[in-house]
Amino acid sequence: MGQTLTLCRSDEVIEGEIRQAPLPDGTFVALYRVDGEIYATADKCTHEDVSLSEEGVICGKIVECTFHFGTFDVTTGAATGMPCEIPLKTFPVTIVDGQVQIEI
Repeated sequence: MGQTLTLCRSDEVIEGEIRQAPLPDGTFVALYRVDGEIYATADKCTHEDVSLSEEGVICGKIVECTFHFGTFDVTTGAATGMPCEIPLKTFPVTIVDGQVQIEI
């Protein structure tokens, strides 16, 4: 069983934007709202050490790392465009009393 973290209010995760949230180990997750649902992935592109929340662009469920234009499906973490081949780590998301929680 993992640890549950509260990251932010659910209304702070806006469709079409990427929100960064810190983890206890000093790394970050990226939060996305896709068709009303909130998803969480590791914030770093698996191809290069680039922050998706700072440098990425979200269109629907696909986030593009603008460094080399690789893409990922934020709902599954799957790499969907070269040069990215390694999937993003994803985190289960729940909404409790209007707060976004993930399990790490």
